[in-house]
Amino acid sequence: MTPMHLRLLGRLIEFGRFAAANRKQRGQGKPETFDFLGFTHICTTTCKGKSFTIKRKTMAKRLCRKLKEVKQTLLRRRHVAIPEFGKWLRSVVQGFMNYHAVPGNFASIKAFRTQVARHWFRALRRRGQRDNLLWSRFRHVVDHWLPKGRILHLVSC
Repeated sequence: MTPMHLRLLGRLIEFGRFAAANRKQRGQGKPETFDFLGFTHICTTTCKGKSFTIKRKTMAKRLCRKLKEVKQTLLRRRHVAIPEFGKWLRSVVQGFMNYHAVPGNFASIKAFRTQVARHWFRALRRRGQRDNLLWSRFRHVVDHWLPKGRILHLVSC
């Protein structure tokens, strides 16, 4: 059997179940990754066995762009009340999870939620000259308003 070849942006890459073995035999290293539909697709094996799987991670560019957008909105509208911002941030985090919560991508989901909480905390601390908001108190606000990271899309066997 031959590995699957994908044509991406005018070039052909070797990707699939046998791509790693064939490239290793030729001395070329690991198969290339590619970005498609907001995910970086990676050839890998499962942790329990040696069966082939495709790992999908959120594209770094997309994650950074969304975090930058959230940060700018928070800094621009930091005077808004916590419940109003909590509702908006819940919808942002839930929307991100609705699309990106696939098996193998938990680290990106967790990182997104953590960074959103961090940006929110910093925006709230910049609201006035009395800087008495502590992370230990703010963590309860985050747990109340932001959904926990979890995998929403399950793989059917």
